[in-house]
Amino acid sequence: MAILVTGGGGFLGRHMVDLLLARGEKVRILGRSAQKDLAARGVEVIRGDMADAAVIDTAVAGCTAVFHVAAKAGFWGDYESYFRPNVLATRHIIQACQKHGITRLVYTSTPSVVFNGEPLSGADESLPYGEDFPCHYPETKAMAEREVLAANGQKGLLTCALRPHLIWGVGDPHIVPRIVERARQGRLRIVGPGTNRVDITHVKNAATAHLQAYDALPSGSCAGKAYFISQGEPVILWDWINDLLARLGEPQVTGKISAGKAYCLGAILEKVYRFFRLKGEPPMTRFLAVEFSKDHWFDVRAAYRDFGYTPSLSTEDGLDELIESWKGAL
Repeated sequence: MAILVTGGGGFLGRHMVDLLLARGEKVRILGRSAQKDLAARGVEVIRGDMADAAVIDTAVAGCTAVFHVAAKAGFWGDYESYFRPNVLATRHIIQACQKHGITRLVYTSTPSVVFNGEPLSGADESLPYGEDFPCHYPETKAMAEREVLAANGQKGLLTCALRPHLIWGVGDPHIVPRIVERARQGRLRIVGPGTNRVDITHVKNAATAHLQAYDALPSGSCAGKAYFISQGEPVILWDWINDLLARLGEPQVTGKISAGKAYCLGAILEKVYRFFRLKGEPPMTRFLAVEFSKDHWFDVRAAYRDFGYTPSLSTEDGLDELIESWKGAL
């Protein structure tokens, strides 16, 4: 019987598939693309819309456990475009797990579920869910996480949720490429004084954490709980970005904008983009203004305590690996 990884063809999902295959597990993935390279390695690929209950039922049937990684991320878009893949799909996953006797479900969440507009310095899992979300991604992820944790212990299913912060590494299709692109275009500005600290998570450490939580679920140590995941050592965001750009030989960020001005600009741009139905996404939003200017780092000791999570790859080694890969692709 197989272990299902939704979004197994994505950045984090692929690393989890690699770890499972290395263990000798039979792996099935669910997504929209054929993923021919994974199929060639013996991975069973199911294609379909995860908001379709029938697709989910087919994917879950015959499995022993599920890693639900797939989601729509981002900070812009209409509510329905986030609700369907993030909430509705997760709801179908839970129902299918209960129907087919799945005993373990590990859900990939995000620290943004506790977004409250304030700096978060060393916050732990006692922090409540946010209430007034400025965009639909954290709102829908919070809804889905609640349902996953509420399902723990129901019909034999054990669940937990992991909240890795800013996943990066070789093959990253989002964070590093966007930083480089905006730096080249001169579109990056340091928001606020540039001293805010944030958590980052190397993709290999994030993947390992998921398997460690999976292993620990039967003991009950992490069942029904959510966990922050990171390198365990927050970085000064804009120093880290400029160090990364310098190593890549790209222009560094020197321009600045105050946090207050960025927030006001974001609010204005959101209204303009909605009113005129502009394509693409605003270069600044209220959510981005807060994320770029305030502390966002978390206490990850609960993950250490409950399932033995310890980052195996340091931030420096991860950067060296990323730089080497990036330059080798030029």
